[in-house]
Amino acid sequence: MSAVSLSNIVKRFGDYTAVHQMSLDITEGSFVTLLGPSGCGKTTTLRMIAGLLDPSEGEIAIKGKRVNDVPIHKRNLGLVFQNYALFPHKTVAENVAFGLNYRNVGKEDAKRKVAEALDLVQLPDLGGRYPKELSGGQQQRIALARAIVIEPDVLLLDEPLSALDANLREDMRVELKRIQQSIGVTTVFVTHDQTEALAMSDKIIVMSEGRVEQIGAPEEVYNTPASEFVAQFLGASNLLPADCTGVSSCEIAVDLPGFPRIAIPKERAPKISTPGPVRLVIRAEKLSLKAVGTAADGKSGVDAVVENVDYQGQSARYFLRVGDHQLQAINMIDDHPFPMGAKVVLRFREKDCAALPVEARS
Repeated sequence: MSAVSLSNIVKRFGDYTAVHQMSLDITEGSFVTLLGPSGCGKTTTLRMIAGLLDPSEGEIAIKGKRVNDVPIHKRNLGLVFQNYALFPHKTVAENVAFGLNYRNVGKEDAKRKVAEALDLVQLPDLGGRYPKELSGGQQQRIALARAIVIEPDVLLLDEPLSALDANLREDMRVELKRIQQSIGVTTVFVTHDQTEALAMSDKIIVMSEGRVEQIGAPEEVYNTPASEFVAQFLGASNLLPADCTGVSSCEIAVDLPGFPRIAIPKERAPKISTPGPVRLVIRAEKLSLKAVGTAADGKSGVDAVVENVDYQGQSARYFLRVGDHQLQAINMIDDHPFPMGAKVVLRFREKDCAALPVEARS
């Protein structure tokens, strides 16, 4: 069953179209992420689901019921925003209970529900404190408890982790997914952070300039991008101009100057049906650097020169020259990275490559 359905949704602000003909079905109990850069339309889409914005065209349904004309307070949604929006003059318990006050919940039931919500977010003893007495991570948990205490049909999260520091953000990412799974609430999560999207989502909707670029499971959108935008936005990818010289039912043959012929599995190049120009896609972490003379281990390889090194502690990001091409590779390192100017062999597996049609340039 679809918890949320969008049918041909359009949102205009004057002459500017923020969302173009978006259709989407979100399965009951799933964790779905709207992912994209600033201005791509993801928050606008979330706000239309919430009832904070009206669509210019199309229909929105929640649990099969059209809600275009239903006000936000009647949609039974839980919302968590980037700034948490806690009431500073209310205690934690009063903040969490806020939504229950408008749902004819008895005093004792409300007290019990608040206690259960605080237990769920692992802050059972903070009901008497005020928001200013809490850390950023604790405030985020309280905002989440307030959203889920009403037992919403859908939980909407708009960049809820972006105000946290990096380490706490990682911890809260795991915690948020745990909470969502424990209560089974359908969740729509908005972020520009690809790591969050990949780690937390059952399904990712990648957006660009108000349009859906790709919908799929994290592994699908990462390993088989549907467009150059998706390939470049998710992770670090090398997109190289190449030629498809043959197509069969199980693979396509790709030629690239300076490289051996590459046989790409057909499922990694679903849009390639005829020979011609293509874009070869190789993720940076799928390229491994080896010293010259190292055994191939069944992998294809090309000679390369290290032009620059971005040392990252346990790993290094290399900028490499292969003929006329500059590539990136991200490798774990035991001690020291290869130095600038080092001659290396760049190895990869053909099954880790993908191919896309050449997109028209505006």
